[in-house]
Amino acid sequence: MRLDILCLGEAMVEFNQTNGPESDQYLRDFGGDTSNCAIAAARQGARSGYATLVGSDPFGDLLLGLWQREGVDSANVGRRADAPTGIYFVTHSGQGHTFTYYRKGSAASTMLPADLPAERVAEATILHTSGISLGVSAALRETTFAAMAAARQAGTRVAFDTNLRLKLWPLEQARTETHRAAKLADILLPSLEDARALSGLDQPEAILDFYRGLGVPLVVLKCGAAGVLLGTPDGARWRVPGHSVPSVDATGAGDCFDGAFLAEIARGAAPTEAAAYANTAAALTTIGYGAVGPIPRRAAVEAFFRSVGSPKPAAF
Repeated sequence: MRLDILCLGEAMVEFNQTNGPESDQYLRDFGGDTSNCAIAAARQGARSGYATLVGSDPFGDLLLGLWQREGVDSANVGRRADAPTGIYFVTHSGQGHTFTYYRKGSAASTMLPADLPAERVAEATILHTSGISLGVSAALRETTFAAMAAARQAGTRVAFDTNLRLKLWPLEQARTETHRAAKLADILLPSLEDARALSGLDQPEAILDFYRGLGVPLVVLKCGAAGVLLGTPDGARWRVPGHSVPSVDATGAGDCFDGAFLAEIARGAAPTEAAAYANTAAALTTIGYGAVGPIPRRAAVEAFFRSVGSPKPAAF
């Protein structure tokens, strides 16, 4: 089966605090930005797949079961008996959510270019990866760049989310490697918070122009509830408003946006249409706890569209 979207990175098992900051209850869910993206794309009807390594342990079993249930092709997921599957915890406070990771030496961090399914990269319409995939380890970083190079050689479009995690590496190194990856991307999906740190700029319009200046054909700057700014291949700039919803947990919202956006692009939607759709999907995922459980399916996104309408994109 030819894939619309092949995602590459590290998937993890998540334990997310529920019922407030003082709660001792944790919901078991799943995470890993590129895995979340693959699942979000599949829930919108795209043919998505995942490439990674997981441990030969119960957490690896859980992830393989997840991808099977979600219809995400896991034929390119390998297993390591000598390395564990990563896990992490999410805690909440008035200042937002905090991630605590247990991923050092994980199976995914040992992935090398030899583990890369080059033929599947070539057959996919879009390859998607991220700054987390670059930051997890030198081995996975080398593999990520090898995948991006293979995609470009094969004519597969490359999508890249800057997804900055300073617990993984220093800012200067992250900035250097992320800019290098951005220059290989056909579609760049930075968040405003990450982009401010990586670019050293503050204003969203200036950040958009900065990434366009790196030669990225399509830049999608995610600005949370405010929506997104788009820089399209024809040189136009668009503002696509977001939605206001009763959010309880923003974990994975950006990943959901990525999956929904890329699914729409794979279906042939214009970037402004894809962004309006992905804004809705990302907003809906914040009304529940966890990175995966609340990701809406296409029917829910379309029902929300019908009930409240879609804000109109505006050129600027």
